[in-house]
Amino acid sequence: MNLSKVLIANRGEIALRIIRSLKETGLCAAAIYSEADQSCVHVQMADESYEIGAAAASKSYLSMTRIVDLAKKIKADAIHPGYGFLAENAEFASLCEGAGLVFIGPTPDNMRLAGDKLAARMTVEKLGVPVVPGSDHALLTLEEAKEVARQITYPLMLKASAGGGGRGIRVLSDESVLEEEFASAAAEARAAFGDPTLYLEKLIQRPRHIEVQILGDGQGDAIHLLERNCSVQRRHQKLIEEAPSPALSDSVRKRIHAAALSVAKGIHYRNAGTIEFLVDENDNFYFMELNARIQVEHPVTEMITGVDLVNAQISIASGQGIGVIQHEISQWGHAIECRINAEDPDMEFVPSPGKVEDYWAPGGFGVRFDTHLYPGYEIPIYYDSLLGKLIAWGRTRERALRTMGRALQELSIEPIKTTRPFLYEVIRHKEFIEGTYGLDFVEKMLETRSAEAE
Repeated sequence: MNLSKVLIANRGEIALRIIRSLKETGLCAAAIYSEADQSCVHVQMADESYEIGAAAASKSYLSMTRIVDLAKKIKADAIHPGYGFLAENAEFASLCEGAGLVFIGPTPDNMRLAGDKLAARMTVEKLGVPVVPGSDHALLTLEEAKEVARQITYPLMLKASAGGGGRGIRVLSDESVLEEEFASAAAEARAAFGDPTLYLEKLIQRPRHIEVQILGDGQGDAIHLLERNCSVQRRHQKLIEEAPSPALSDSVRKRIHAAALSVAKGIHYRNAGTIEFLVDENDNFYFMELNARIQVEHPVTEMITGVDLVNAQISIASGQGIGVIQHEISQWGHAIECRINAEDPDMEFVPSPGKVEDYWAPGGFGVRFDTHLYPGYEIPIYYDSLLGKLIAWGRTRERALRTMGRALQELSIEPIKTTRPFLYEVIRHKEFIEGTYGLDFVEKMLETRSAEAE
């Protein structure tokens, strides 16, 4: 199908990223914006821009029917959801396709599978990919959960089947904690996802979070674009990602890539996504989840492979195929991404909205800053705190680290409190430099800082 105009159902940094790829492919980029985003850069950069509703996301960027109706009214051929908001909403994808619009993303079935963590576990296990030991069915009562927990043995993680973004997760050290947390976890899951279903997984000690970037044509063909390490997290929210993953043997790397491909091909995955794994201290890896969308951290993969992932998304959606074959994918250097959030690290990472009075973007060889910032921009209180993604590339990891350190020092966003100083501290930490860090790294680092401050 020949596309002509694409409506971007998102805002800020990712909307701007998509606009650039659309323009480079000769397509008309149409943007939407809320009342709070009239001065956002993506509104000016798009070929066409339309106000979609009030500041609250529920009345603008989450208004499915309003967005689809607008797309039809302006004669758009397709909708790109970016990430966040409606990007993983199977109902929205179905609504688009039912209206004759191309959805630039996974199929509704892909999304439904990804959104049901328990069903995804069972599907992946049937494909021969290792999963974390856990319950093989929904746990609806505390007594049932206790029985399963005794079989798997503690420590465990209690998770929402429809969960995502780190929400609805409880760490269980013993049965007494399960008794305390089960009801509240189910209530949280119902409130957040409309589904109280829970399941249990064995807690992997000091794991690393490794994700494999995939592209699929929806017909059973797929490729991987190497892996990323996403283990620098706070409360299950990623702060720093890098590609390729340090401290991962070549043999394990190859097996993880193969496992990801097995999943992508086995479920006839369409468009961009990630297959995510936990890797333990003994290099055993286990499937964790499928993310059915373009990821925030996709630039590090672009930097080491030379593949424009948004361009690939458009190619797949228009029926032109993935656009690259597996043997053409190779690693070139190393890339690191730091998420610059409007949060104050010295105040428990509390959000820090406000007016950007002074702004200086870093530059130089190997530096990329994906952002929608400019001097005078008013950071709204209504949306995610992500201001931009600072990416550094180097021929070696050591060189990429040096470049990132210099870029973080150059970056200035005043008087907004950001995560920049904390991220600079992270990349200079001995454990991070050695590449041996796991998912407990930030937690331990913050505990050490707190103890030293007393």
